Amino acid sequence: MTDFTVDDEGFRFDGKPVRLLSGALHYFRVHEEQWGHRLAMLAAMGLNCVETYVPWNLHEPREGEVRDVGALGRFLDAVERAGLWAIVRPGPYICAEWENGGLPVWVTGRFGRRVRTRDAEYRAVVERWFRGLLPQVVERQVVRGGPVILVQAENEYGSFGSDAVYLEWLAGLLRECGVTVPLFTSDGPEDHMLTGGSVPGLLATANFGSGAREGFAVLRRHQPKGPLMCMEFWCGWFDHWGAEPVLRDAEEAAGALREILECGASVNVYMAHGGTNFAGWAGANRGGPLQDGEFQPTVTSYDYDAPVDEYGRATEKFHLFRKVLQEYAQRPLPALPPEPRGLAGPVRAELTGWAGLGDVTEALGDPETESGVPPTFEELGVDRGLVRYRVAVPGPRQAYPLGASGLRDRAVVYVDGVRAGVLTEESGTLPEPVAGPAEVELWAESLGRVNYGPRLGEPKGVTGGVLHERQYLHGVRARGLRLDAFEAPGAVAAVPFGPVEAAAGAGDAGRTGLFRGAFSVEGAAGLGHAGLELPGWTRGFVWVNGFCLGRYWSAGPQRILYVPGPVLREGANEVWVLELEDAGEPWVELGPGAPVRTGTPGVVQP
Repeated sequence: MTDFTVDDEGFRFDGKPVRLLSGALHYFRVHEEQWGHRLAMLAAMGLNCVETYVPWNLHEPREGEVRDVGALGRFLDAVERAGLWAIVRPGPYICAEWENGGLPVWVTGRFGRRVRTRDAEYRAVVERWFRGLLPQVVERQVVRGGPVILVQAENEYGSFGSDAVYLEWLAGLLRECGVTVPLFTSDGPEDHMLTGGSVPGLLATANFGSGAREGFAVLRRHQPKGPLMCMEFWCGWFDHWGAEPVLRDAEEAAGALREILECGASVNVYMAHGGTNFAGWAGANRGGPLQDGEFQPTVTSYDYDAPVDEYGRATEKFHLFRKVLQEYAQRPLPALPPEPRGLAGPVRAELTGWAGLGDVTEALGDPETESGVPPTFEELGVDRGLVRYRVAVPGPRQAYPLGASGLRDRAVVYVDGVRAGVLTEESGTLPEPVAGPAEVELWAESLGRVNYGPRLGEPKGVTGGVLHERQYLHGVRARGLRLDAFEAPGAVAAVPFGPVEAAAGAGDAGRTGLFRGAFSVEGAAGLGHAGLELPGWTRGFVWVNGFCLGRYWSAGPQRILYVPGPVLREGANEVWVLELEDAGEPWVELGPGAPVRTGTPGVVQP
């Protein structure tokens, strides 16, 4: 019987010492038909293991509505076929720069500050989720002939809390569900994080991007014996909308990897291949030393400046890491698989149809509600998407400032059908005062929920109220438009499209809405990818053949959206663009995508 164990000396596979050379690759950020190629790239880099999180909110967006939870099992089967081991990090919280840290909005909306604690009601929904999820992990453990060798209990808990009762309960639940492989925790190499996040009897690991000797010295104060492992070696970083791109020098990153291995430690390269935050699942951060400051939404790309880039190609960092890892491999490294082929371009997709945002919401939105105060996204059951708030300003009355208190995150405002401005969390009042009577519409959008720090789980939408001078306006009608409303087969057929020329004649209403068009592809079979650009467009979402590529935003730094090759069809293809602020010319362009990174100027020290 095959077994994987942890003892005072280190990791052992069937009694023989082993070093884990792992890389992070999230199955939910990579098109399923591309799993095999990306895993082959990890093996070619010199890794013997792959690590993945499990996002609860992706698989249960609404309570009891479970979606494709078997994707994890299929991915683990692909890992086994690739000849790799697997580390599974099921949460329930995962961070991962993912929407709400992987927690469903119905969980954080209901339990608030009780999440990630010993609270009995919170633990009950976690237990139900784990008992449904974990059988596919249990049956694929190495002791049963599968690839799973380690399972994590929670994630970086010491960065959040100190509820040892909760952590020990969660570890016990994993055992009750049949997990027999070693359990572990991971935290930053700081005393307060390790004391808050560790569990007696479980392997503690550390997360850092450099300074391995110092980091492991701190870990050893808390865990004098057992294997050393950097569970997240941050070889790059992620980007925020409106900020400069973050890159890490490849030579410097390779030196930091070598230092980890020279310490005799195991490693998990985070990320080995980042992938993409499709369908608006990107999370957000708060700035400041305590992560409670400026709102910072994460871009669609999760390239992460990783050794295998978003397009599945080997970068300079890949080749430098491969050179380091070859020295620690127990056999010659496999050759690289063929590089994915990009779309020969450019190909212009002409947008010929248009439907106003109001018509789209009538066709695909949730039923409208009316209440005294604006309901939050959580109260309306909206995770990703937008909410239309409508409220009347009584009159007659003189012009006063009008705004939204507690707005998260952004709203385009119309007064009597005329666009009056864009509100944000920082600028929550219209530039011009509003007289009454008047009809006000606020189209509020969530730009991604915080995934790390004390602001985890904060609600979205108008969380305070609509204010005219100091007076709250009551009697608010609200209607949600969820992104997943576009996913149902044939759903968009219910949208009353007209000719795109109608947008130009619709005044302010024509600046937003759902645009559709077509383009043709030759040689789609075996195509690895394309890149899609929207020059002149402002902010929204794009679908190709019904597959949501994610959010675009002229704020940058991301300009090109990744299109997985398997999404494209031979011949005719369809594209939808949901513009939420200000449309450009009626076309988008597809091409081969971003070039391979050959150098990464600038150094980031996470």
